[in-house]
Amino acid sequence: MTFAAVSNSAPAFKPLALACAFSLTMFAAAAAAAAAAAHADEEAVSTVYVSGARFESDPALPPVGATTITAAEIRSSGAGDVNAAIRKIGGVYGRQSLDGSPDFGLDLRGFGTNSSQNLVILVDGVRMNENELAGAVLSSIPVDTVERIEITRGGSSVLYGEGATGGVINIVTKRGTQQGYHGSLVLEGGQFDQHDARLSLRHGEGPLSFDLAAANQATDNDRENNTFRQKTVSGGFQWAQDATRLGMRVESARQKSRFPGSLTLAEFNADPHQTNTPNDFGTLDSDRVTAFAEHRIGSVELAAELSHREREVVAVYDFGGFLSEGVYNSRQTQFSPRLRQLSRFDGMLNEFVAGVDLIRWERNTNFGSNASQDSKAIYARNELRFGGTRNARLALGARHETFEKEEGNTMLGVPDGEQSQNGWSIEGSIDPVAGVTVHAKAGQSYRLPNADENAVRSAQGLLDVQTSRDLELGVTVGDKARQVSARIFRHRLQDEIFYDPTATALNPFGANTNLDPTRRQGVELDAHVDLGANLRLSGHLQHVKAEFTGGPNAGREMVLVPKNVLTARLAWLPNNGHSADIGAQYVSNQRYGNDFGNDCSARIPSYTTVDARYALKLGAWEVAVNALNLADRQYFSQAFGCRSGIYPSDGRQLKLSARYDF
Repeated sequence: MTFAAVSNSAPAFKPLALACAFSLTMFAAAAAAAAAAAHADEEAVSTVYVSGARFESDPALPPVGATTITAAEIRSSGAGDVNAAIRKIGGVYGRQSLDGSPDFGLDLRGFGTNSSQNLVILVDGVRMNENELAGAVLSSIPVDTVERIEITRGGSSVLYGEGATGGVINIVTKRGTQQGYHGSLVLEGGQFDQHDARLSLRHGEGPLSFDLAAANQATDNDRENNTFRQKTVSGGFQWAQDATRLGMRVESARQKSRFPGSLTLAEFNADPHQTNTPNDFGTLDSDRVTAFAEHRIGSVELAAELSHREREVVAVYDFGGFLSEGVYNSRQTQFSPRLRQLSRFDGMLNEFVAGVDLIRWERNTNFGSNASQDSKAIYARNELRFGGTRNARLALGARHETFEKEEGNTMLGVPDGEQSQNGWSIEGSIDPVAGVTVHAKAGQSYRLPNADENAVRSAQGLLDVQTSRDLELGVTVGDKARQVSARIFRHRLQDEIFYDPTATALNPFGANTNLDPTRRQGVELDAHVDLGANLRLSGHLQHVKAEFTGGPNAGREMVLVPKNVLTARLAWLPNNGHSADIGAQYVSNQRYGNDFGNDCSARIPSYTTVDARYALKLGAWEVAVNALNLADRQYFSQAFGCRSGIYPSDGRQLKLSARYDF
């Protein structure tokens, strides 16, 4: 099922809150006991900004090759949700959602239809991916609460587990430590009956702080039967003093969507706004509670998160006048304790990180596909900085993860089973001259077949684990005012998990299968330059070649992968209250979703979209006009058949907004 969702009702939070509080109490007690026995390292750990190896990174050890999107950049771009910020500012390619939500399918390094299964998304270090095909619901995260978004491209399974071959996106929210009351109110309206209202509030009082955010989003979208409604509320508190931080967050979202369905190419050319499914609709409810704790004992830092998430999805489809309702409830609990030790000796800095990830996922449905999965992982990573002014770094890491899968309904023929996999990485960098950094990464990442894929598969047993041998070489030249980064990469995949419409032995419509060997290789460029006159130009280019390297399809291109994606933005940010921002994204043509044989005579056409924003700040108020798809380009990025299965993208949309900061 492509429509994702999340949870049940508020009473479920009561035992969860008690469990989280108990965990935090035990964590603090253990930390205090360890402190009494520890040999303290008197050298203070520096204040940090960018997240590193699942901890706040020491300034001397920033992540290699990562892209950071700041809250200021999100605001100046006019991005109204997290997904849009990742696409517009981070240059990540996104495919139109199927349910009218802002949750476009994000794709790092050309993984096509299964891009969301080859990308790990975290919110404050907690994994959003689950054991199913539904992608992470980023629209439920209030964009005004985001402090920064960190994008790490390439294999990252050592620290983040299965599904991180394409990379990792970590969303870090504001922690409300500023003293006093602060917040914002945003009201926005636009075409397609779009109207949003967002409120955020933060308060700090000594070591204690809290935050609260609420949003109401609504739009009819550009197509018939494609309305989207969402209400979200989130809040949390933390206590932070000296070397200790404790806190808890609660988040809830309620979505209602209507499903416009797909069109043929002839229907798209005749009227891209129409629908063939006027009676299809669905709902998604989600709730999540997270408790976290951090404590530093000399040079050792301890941290842990305990998170529980529940979702309830309802999807109703009209089959010739007969309405079929699918309902499923899923829940996921994650506990992730870890430690880091920083030490300095003979001019060198060493960082050692080790931890455990324990995740329990289960799902119940009204159509018999009940399933559960337990995963247990242990990982370790060590990084050494040396070389004086050359700033040389070398890091080694390894991970072992075990998965136990159970299918609650044997009538579906999905076997129970256990699968395990190892991941490893080695990476290093050096500054050969001032202003130039060269880096290299190599490793093995992996992905497990999820419950949906095993339910419709091409073989009798469980699908095999997908593995990838990852390689990246890169160079960065310049400084904050003018910088260019270039990376060449290659992912050699064995047993890639993919839906193959030609695998009809067990299912006439195709099945999920382990493909013959495949490869992703290409080049990425990131650049920014301050042009003077308060102008800043930035851009991202991804060129990727995705193809089979073995079997009868050797040499053929993978489907739904554009070879080139180019994103560029020009920002004007004077200090007189005015600001403007204009951006464009070019996406080259790509093969239709079922064109495994590369024999469809047509391709999804290339397209370019332009967005722009102008804002004027008047004291505590800011008013802005925002335009999406400014040239009103009629295009599509989702198409699952040859000239069919098309999901059109939105036309031009103008929005007006007012923001009040206090």
